[in-house]
Amino acid sequence: MIPEQGAYTGAYIDFGETEDDVTLEQIETFEEAVGKRQAIVASSSYWGEQSFPLHNLEIITRHNAMPLIYWSPWDKPYVMERGPDRFSLDAIVAGKWDAYIDSWARQAKSFERPIFVAWGLEMNGNWFPWSGCFYGGGEQISKGVYAGPDLYKRAYRHVVDRVRAIGAKNIIWVFQAENYSYPVDQWNQLEEYYPGDDYVDWLGMSAYGKQFRDDPWVSASDTMINAYDDLCKLNRNKPVMLAEWGIAEFPKVGDKAQWITEALQIMKTRFPRLKAAVFWSERWENDDGTYSNLRVSSSPRALEAYRGGVADSFWLDRPTYR
Repeated sequence: MIPEQGAYTGAYIDFGETEDDVTLEQIETFEEAVGKRQAIVASSSYWGEQSFPLHNLEIITRHNAMPLIYWSPWDKPYVMERGPDRFSLDAIVAGKWDAYIDSWARQAKSFERPIFVAWGLEMNGNWFPWSGCFYGGGEQISKGVYAGPDLYKRAYRHVVDRVRAIGAKNIIWVFQAENYSYPVDQWNQLEEYYPGDDYVDWLGMSAYGKQFRDDPWVSASDTMINAYDDLCKLNRNKPVMLAEWGIAEFPKVGDKAQWITEALQIMKTRFPRLKAAVFWSERWENDDGTYSNLRVSSSPRALEAYRGGVADSFWLDRPTYR
């Protein structure tokens, strides 16, 4: 699934509160707006739903796109910064959820077609219940081994081992970290969470510009370049995916259109190992009543910038099967 030249263009397209209400109409509307088919269409599979997203996968693959599933050990009501729930890393490692993992894996195997899967994404942040900061953080359990990252790695390996034991060889595992760690302490850096080359097929990261009113405006280069370099240090050869990237519209603070143009140019010219980029196109209301509009169509200029950028032949509109 690694293209020899160029990179796949992809998107997450505002698929609802649980990020899994995929429809063909939404995909086609997005593609018409940006003027390009999507090689990758992303959606989520929350553990709290206790289901396998077969319907979504069928819609995406029938459209000749490749699914990317964010497989998140998260329970209802899906509140950020809440801490561990019943799908805690301890419970996963102890085997409490093996039956669910095995069932998900059997259905994935039966699907047969390739699926990108990012499990427990953005673990080096502080907003998801599987974040290392909720499991002892930087407490050293031995020299150079930290409690939070170590438990995450053991849980990640446990999940992958069980899925592979079922025989779901069509899953392509994506290790998806946040571009910058929160907190920024050494124990929480992305390399501390890396489960090992045998457990990762693609290196992935999330990289966003300004998302909320109180966030600072950060350039595309500052958002992406250092994080890409750090990600590539994990392994010299594995392909890289921007598994999520985007920016909200704040015209009084910065130019979203220019940010998008700069980001796409950086990806093409500065990131030789980049083989896929998935734009996060969503709008949501925040607790303070403000809105974060990351949709590609948040303004005519933003849409024009994205549409013009992905028109380049570098951006591939169909997955390559070799």
